[in-house]
Amino acid sequence: MKLSARSRYATRLLLDLAINADNAPLKAPLLSEHTGITVQFIEQIMKPLKRAGLVTSQRGANGGHTLAKNPETITLADIVDIMEEGIQLTKCCADPAACDRSDECKARDAWLHASNALREGLAAISLADLMHSPISSHSLLSEEE
Repeated sequence: MKLSARSRYATRLLLDLAINADNAPLKAPLLSEHTGITVQFIEQIMKPLKRAGLVTSQRGANGGHTLAKNPETITLADIVDIMEEGIQLTKCCADPAACDRSDECKARDAWLHASNALREGLAAISLADLMHSPISSHSLLSEEE
């Protein structure tokens, strides 16, 4: 499984908002400067994050984006769920009706097990964990994808 750029960039943006919470709200051009993500892509990524209640936004001269929840309560599983519409390795894991063989498929249980293990692993890592990671926050935010 390969995460989309949307999941990776959403994580990067939320982490930057968490690190810079004292300077909030942050405008998209500043977030772009911090993260290397274009302003246009930032605005696309922010929409589902706002709908999910992870980010709030204000318009105007003093506007920008703010983290809406405590970084300790936002996990990588939350972010991937929002941006990928779930954490499932195969379509049949999310919807058994997506495959007419799901009832007799001997591999489906393995895919379900692996999907659940991935979810648990991502759920064990919060934004706060990333903020306090031994890797410098600058290198996390500017990492090449």
